[in-house]
Amino acid sequence: MRLVVTGRDGQVAASLLEAGQRRDGIEVVTLGRPVLDLARPDTVFDALAAARPDIVVSAAAYTAVDQAEDEPDLAFAVNAVGAGKVAEAAAKLGVPVIHLSTDYVFDGTKDGAYVETDATAPLGVYGASKLAGELAVAAVNPRHLILRTAWVYSPFGKNFVKTMLRLAGDRDEIAVVADQWGNPTSALDIADAILHAAAVLRGDFDGYGIYHLAGTGETSWSGFSRHILDTSAQYGGPTARVRDIATVDYPTKAKRPANSRLSTARFAAVFEWAVPEWQVSAQIVISCLAERNLGLRLRDGATDLFPEPAPSGLTPVKDSLQQ
Repeated sequence: MRLVVTGRDGQVAASLLEAGQRRDGIEVVTLGRPVLDLARPDTVFDALAAARPDIVVSAAAYTAVDQAEDEPDLAFAVNAVGAGKVAEAAAKLGVPVIHLSTDYVFDGTKDGAYVETDATAPLGVYGASKLAGELAVAAVNPRHLILRTAWVYSPFGKNFVKTMLRLAGDRDEIAVVADQWGNPTSALDIADAILHAAAVLRGDFDGYGIYHLAGTGETSWSGFSRHILDTSAQYGGPTARVRDIATVDYPTKAKRPANSRLSTARFAAVFEWAVPEWQVSAQIVISCLAERNLGLRLRDGATDLFPEPAPSGLTPVKDSLQQ
């Protein structure tokens, strides 16, 4: 089975490449700029056709949540028009598309975990562009899986886990938002779920549509931070105290949903695959980072286990979905 993934450098693409190497009979091919550029729709079909996919994974996206408020045209060009072109190309090639979306399609006011049939109401440009992408994908390719996920992190790229480790290497206390709740989701788990679902799609499948795919269990950003730093300490990595703050204490250009909890019951029932508890997955990622950076330290004589400069200011309340 040949999976062709849009986006070359993002967390999900990197995780799919890593997961594909561990499985027989699976080939993962990633396509990025300039060969495939979602801002240039004319590049999409030819790039995908040349890659000869059995399934297309639509992972590339405009993910700068705050910057999108200043660049709405570009956000919609990539996340809506571009996503639609990817799904349309997959339809012309006669293959399904698995499209990644986000919790930002919701406004976060629900008391409880969101299910797939809940009304959408994005709070900003990023969420609105991703919702438009969902509609575009569904309109042009009936063989679609739209996977909404949230709070994505991994050993690859930029994400909240790596930001916390950088900050802990530079200070004794970190202020983190405590009134936003969600499901931390490892991109490694997303990759495993996609490969599992892709195998199901290759058979006689009639369950196309929208699914939620996120880590099992919930926490706040500050709760996630404490787990990250406690786990880091177990591996001899940086740690720090976490001080709870409210969202109003850390203003951002784009408003974030206070509740990003997603119910994954439908995905688990249809595909018979459950996402691990978020604490388990977080420990796997942190141990990977520890092993990687310990190797660098032993080789190069570095003194920090996670040797990256810490950004100034408070911890970001949310790292955008890096795909």
